[in-house]
Amino acid sequence: MRPRPFADPVRIATNGITLEVHLAGPRTGQPIVLCHGFPELAYSWRHQIEALAAAGYFVIAPNQRGYAGSDKPADVLAYDIHHLTADLTGLLDHFGIHKAVFCGHDWGGLIVWQVPLLHPSRVAGIIGVGVPFLPRAAEDPIVTFRRTFGDRMYIVNFQASREADEVFGADPERVFNVLMRKSTAKLEDFIKLSPEDRVPDLVRRIKAGPDNGKLLISPEELAVYTRAFAASGFTGPINWYRNWSRNWSTTAEVSQQIHVPCLFIKAGNDHATAVIPDIEKLMTGFVHDIESCEVPAAGHWVQQEYPGEVNAFMLDWLKRRFR
Repeated sequence: MRPRPFADPVRIATNGITLEVHLAGPRTGQPIVLCHGFPELAYSWRHQIEALAAAGYFVIAPNQRGYAGSDKPADVLAYDIHHLTADLTGLLDHFGIHKAVFCGHDWGGLIVWQVPLLHPSRVAGIIGVGVPFLPRAAEDPIVTFRRTFGDRMYIVNFQASREADEVFGADPERVFNVLMRKSTAKLEDFIKLSPEDRVPDLVRRIKAGPDNGKLLISPEELAVYTRAFAASGFTGPINWYRNWSRNWSTTAEVSQQIHVPCLFIKAGNDHATAVIPDIEKLMTGFVHDIESCEVPAAGHWVQQEYPGEVNAFMLDWLKRRFR
């Protein structure tokens, strides 16, 4: 099986750096910015890019700061939420676009939910894939993560250690061969595990090797990820996590109210969000115009595992709200 056709990126200067950006669809169409997660690429949206472009939307899908051939600043603080969101609005400036719909998965989801808070005049709508809007917590999330899961929890481990940079970088193919698999456990069974067994320890997972879950990408697609991360490493992407406390401390005065149209696509078997109780209820009182839908059997990599369902939800909502 050959990888789905994917045009070569262009390089665009934005917010003081240069990003690799994949473009598709007519420039006159409603702009949609697709933001990938960790550890992913713009390539993770290959199924959606094709469908959105065919429907007449102007798709802007960057390899974000620290990823692939995009710039990788040395300063860890250059990866905070202010830089990451300004990179996206800078892309709009490049094309002379005032507002766009921002769509994100995983870390990309965390970013796009912050764009209407930090840059409200630039947002037409938000699509959160797998990740809901998470209002600012009462305490530093790293403190909460450490108290709840301990030092081996991957986000805590990333803070003061380069262990993950080295383990992931030593064998990128192994990373994606381990992570991009269908979960072998149903969410209800995962939730019943002891807290120790539910600790998300990515370093341990990578060292242990793949389980029996079905690989969700083809060998050719696996090779795309492997080549990209073999060349770029993982430190830039991990630096996003190293700003989690900074992001929390620098947004204390930021309003948490979102008034633009929003769509939340829930992955019904995503263990990564299993620690978030009552996801839809969590957004009540903060996101004032939201529709929610679900792909019940989907795990974390929902837009790659069930592209048809995700595309249908996105296209239906976009057609109703932006045509």
